Amino acid sequence: MHELENFKFINPFANLPEDFFHKQNWTPFDNPKLIHFNKELAELLGFPKDLNAEDLVPYINGNKAFKHSAPLSMAYAGHQFGSWVPQLGDGRGILLGQIQTKEGLMDLHIKGAGKTPYSRFGDGRAVLRSTIREYLCGEAMHHLGIPSSRSLIMIGSDEPVFRETTEFGAMMVRVAKTHIRFGHFEYLMHNKKSELIPILLDHVIESYFPDLKESEDCYTDLFEKIVSSTASLIAKWQAFGFAHGVMNTDNMSVLGETFDFGPFGFLDEYNPSFICNHSDLGGRYAFNNQPSIGLWNCHALAAALKDHIEIERTKDIINSYERFFYDELTAIFRRKLGLTIEQSDDLKLIEAFLSWMQKNKKDYTITFRGFTRDPNSLFEDAEGKAWYEQYQRRLSLEQISPEKRGKMMAQANPKFVLRNYLAQEAIQDAEKSDFTRLIKLLEVLKNPYAENPEFDDFAKAPPEWGKKLEISCSS
Repeated sequence: MHELENFKFINPFANLPEDFFHKQNWTPFDNPKLIHFNKELAELLGFPKDLNAEDLVPYINGNKAFKHSAPLSMAYAGHQFGSWVPQLGDGRGILLGQIQTKEGLMDLHIKGAGKTPYSRFGDGRAVLRSTIREYLCGEAMHHLGIPSSRSLIMIGSDEPVFRETTEFGAMMVRVAKTHIRFGHFEYLMHNKKSELIPILLDHVIESYFPDLKESEDCYTDLFEKIVSSTASLIAKWQAFGFAHGVMNTDNMSVLGETFDFGPFGFLDEYNPSFICNHSDLGGRYAFNNQPSIGLWNCHALAAALKDHIEIERTKDIINSYERFFYDELTAIFRRKLGLTIEQSDDLKLIEAFLSWMQKNKKDYTITFRGFTRDPNSLFEDAEGKAWYEQYQRRLSLEQISPEKRGKMMAQANPKFVLRNYLAQEAIQDAEKSDFTRLIKLLEVLKNPYAENPEFDDFAKAPPEWGKKLEISCSS
């Protein structure tokens, strides 16, 4: 126990001026219950290998304190659905502390922690339903190879939380490289605190890009890294059929990690105009809008940094967003189709395949996985057969063996993704205190590219009821 109490936090964010945050503790549940503990992630973070997760619960719930942590709620703002909101901040979260790992600095953030000065009219709590969805999705994204926040531990309670109905409260520890968002810089710019922007820029460079410290134009260099990592991340979302749902600037990480996903969804049937967020009535964050929204958000960040970055170069960087995006997207799709040599018409070939999938209402993940096994069997119509002949001609330019191609494709086309109906089934059981399905689903998502025939039920297209699920922002 003593070892846990003295767990080594270093907390560089907490050493910044207090304009950036409010130091505070959080509100414990009366009767916390351990739901899941991510042992693999705990070891990466440096927790003892023989740690009993039950011993960690009182520290996460707030009954006991880590001696070296520095809990605080962050101040930030942002554009929500395109409209400016001058102050948002951690309304239900606490940055517990930061630790140094072999993979760099990591934040441990408690979500569902109760009221903070930024809660506005909210209760600061998270419900079990949304906590499970975020816990599952972080693991799913990570094991697919998409940069993402993850979760260390989840605890439940019998505390009622009122949303559309009465639900039960839950907390989790979110682990991310940073919780600094585009909205942090917007908050400083638009709230007459712009003199603090260089302090935050220096902190980001010192903590995450120390190689930029010697640069003559380090702030513009940093902006370029943010733009390129954002474009690359959204290309990965598109290639794997992931829709974030709430791409507000306050939900955009400066390190290009998937972050603060609420009503997310993976595509079932390929539908580019898929809207995963029931609250997104105008379809601003529809699947096919994600790339352009990423660019919009980069423009918003540039506006916040305008007095600190070189304007002409910034214009070039913004204009490079599309190239960053398509380079990454095309590279992933080449792997998905088993192509290793770059050809100028590859993007057209990919777009034609996606168009065929859309017209024929094909399941996105199942179709690409089927392409790995036996592509010829997918095409029964004239348009599909014509595309396949074109693909065969394209393959004639390749030099790798069919065996190597097959292995590459199997590692690029997952069999298992977190479909909404699978998450919903796990949630429904968990709300009856049965976590068997949740634990099994987490196990399946750890190996999305494996064949694992014993888990075939998790790779099926959704049942009819599963196609009609509506996910809202309420959490």
